[in-house]
Amino acid sequence: MSAARTLPWPLVALFTAGYLAPYLLPTTVGRLDSGLPLTATEAGAIGSALLLSSATAGFLLAARVDRIGPRTLARAGLALAFLGYGGAALTGSVPAVVAGALAGGFGSGTVTAVAASGIAAQRDPHRVTTLGLLGVSALAGILYLTIPRLGPGHGLPPAAIALTALAVWPLTGRLPGRTAPAHRRAEHLGRLPRLRAGLLLAAAMPCWSLAQNALWGVSGRIGLDQAHLGEVTVGAVFAVALGAGLLGVLGAGALGPRLGRAVPIGAGTALIAGCIALSASARDLPAFAAGEISWNLLYPVVLSYVIGLAASLDPRGRWAVLVGSASSLGTAAGPLTGSVLAGWAGFPVMGLLLGAGLLLIAVPMTAVALRTGRRPLPVVELPVETPAVPAQRAYDTASANSYASTSAR
Repeated sequence: MSAARTLPWPLVALFTAGYLAPYLLPTTVGRLDSGLPLTATEAGAIGSALLLSSATAGFLLAARVDRIGPRTLARAGLALAFLGYGGAALTGSVPAVVAGALAGGFGSGTVTAVAASGIAAQRDPHRVTTLGLLGVSALAGILYLTIPRLGPGHGLPPAAIALTALAVWPLTGRLPGRTAPAHRRAEHLGRLPRLRAGLLLAAAMPCWSLAQNALWGVSGRIGLDQAHLGEVTVGAVFAVALGAGLLGVLGAGALGPRLGRAVPIGAGTALIAGCIALSASARDLPAFAAGEISWNLLYPVVLSYVIGLAASLDPRGRWAVLVGSASSLGTAAGPLTGSVLAGWAGFPVMGLLLGAGLLLIAVPMTAVALRTGRRPLPVVELPVETPAVPAQRAYDTASANSYASTSAR
């Protein structure tokens, strides 16, 4: 059987749809600020509320994916994302935009929970994570090039996320319904395995994500206000940066487990700290581009190993979902934290504070990777239902064509 047929493409597509909202955060927050009667801090607060709603969904659903059924849950999440983001895109009322962002965020978190749970059950979760990061980075890069050329207004980024959710919906037919065998595995496995390592990683991830997304949430403002660039130029820098991220994820996928997880997570986080400080202090195009591109090159590499580490802690994917949701808490606080720090001390000092925080948080994350990297748990693979043969052939062809044109943040 070919590799294309054994890859869980529905999970890759769900990963892409679930992570697109955080990837589009700078342009989403920036356009809320410019397209609606909102201050920069208020726009950042809406971005934070969206991501907090996404994190809430992950915490609520971490242990319920098997019970409800991946197919049912994925479809509910995609529908909520489509309706929420679509509604936010079509209205100019601030309360309605906030309500749509909250609903869409909960849908994104639901979709991400299904994807994370399924990916953790695969034989090679790092490979599937890499493909998901390739998909979301490629799509986000295209959107960063396209959105500035389609005109002003706050509605284009949420509309893009809503249409992505709609496009992914047909692929949910290959997900399983209620997975009764998982209940038997749950009874056998009992409580969460590797409790100390999982809790330490879950406690570290909000801080790690907060630092990343505090910068990402205000990167657009750094380019526009401090480096004095136009929106088209800033969008082009983001697109190139996301393209560099594609190369980083491809490199991580090729490298695989050869270096273990401790070196990529520890050393990679330290390098990211330097990139954040460089980007936040940029006052012209070369410095801004260097900081953003180098950061986006490293970020998905480290993230792929962190997700793989969380997946290795529990073959049912509960730690993957919980750690991902904990990460979303930091992601949610990122835009508001970045706005507040930048308003209080300026972008350069903000970058130094975030970089110092990352250096501190790299220590416990590396410790978890060192402690658990050599003790893999047995893998229980989550099936992806296969339709009739003609549909399978058509789907495999479409998947192969899609993958050929895809590459991640």
